[in-house]
Amino acid sequence: MLIRKPAAIASSEITPEDVYHGRREFIAAGALGFTGLALPHSARAGLQDADEITPENIVTQYNNFYEFGTDKSDPATYAHEMTTDPWSVTVSGEANKTGTFAFEDIIKGLDVEERIYRFRCVEAWSMVVPWMGIPLSNILSQFEPTGNAKVVEFETLYRPSEMRGQQGFFSSIDWPYIEGLRMDEANHPLTLMVTGLYGKDLPNQNGAPWRLMVPWKYGFKSIKSIVSIRFTEREPINTWKQLQASEYGFYANVNPAVSHPRWSQASERRLPSSLFNANRRPTLPFNGYADEVAGLYAGMDLRKYY
Repeated sequence: MLIRKPAAIASSEITPEDVYHGRREFIAAGALGFTGLALPHSARAGLQDADEITPENIVTQYNNFYEFGTDKSDPATYAHEMTTDPWSVTVSGEANKTGTFAFEDIIKGLDVEERIYRFRCVEAWSMVVPWMGIPLSNILSQFEPTGNAKVVEFETLYRPSEMRGQQGFFSSIDWPYIEGLRMDEANHPLTLMVTGLYGKDLPNQNGAPWRLMVPWKYGFKSIKSIVSIRFTEREPINTWKQLQASEYGFYANVNPAVSHPRWSQASERRLPSSLFNANRRPTLPFNGYADEVAGLYAGMDLRKYY
């Protein structure tokens, strides 16, 4: 089904269920409708004139995915070593349906849609990416979370034999990578479980076979290559908060009014950029999605809950 979305979220036509017989078959069919940057007019309608789509080669070659190394080029260089088929996901905690499920079984029959988001990372660079995926709420509802489920926690794959960054290259991280959302954040229409980009299967370096996208938060919140979903009453200690609690909080909402302890977040560098064109622009509260999501945090001190 096509869910209703705020007007600022543009999407393409929904992929028919009859093409959704398997992950590879779906992607092949979806690619016919979303080739390169030939996006339908409706998919561009929500973007300001200045928000041009970031070239695909930048989005797939310039990544943070420390499981493969700390250099931005490491994921594209080494992520091919990660096996993504078959893929299973363990669901646990405060839900009526728990256990280990095949990735294909979880997404089977669910509508995939394309959304173009401004995607930011804490290093003050940003991209505009045509993500393809499934509203996270449609994923989570399958497992029938109970009233005790206040937070949903996610874990990235832990497989040092295929993810060289987990072999001690970035040893200060206590693997696996952990992130979480409040249930109201997880069920918001903007929150997407991504399965592809630019009309293609999601590349390994971008978090295959699926990763989270929460566009009003900093990039580290959008956890990649997810193998575990846990419904819980309490907020987990997410990985970056565990590493550096004074700099990275649980919420990670884009807030240009609050500086990172080591740099300002008042502006961002939109990729592509160069020595002669820094392509800097003001950072927008909630990454430009304040009208849609600010109500989630009404009454909260966003300097304290950062």
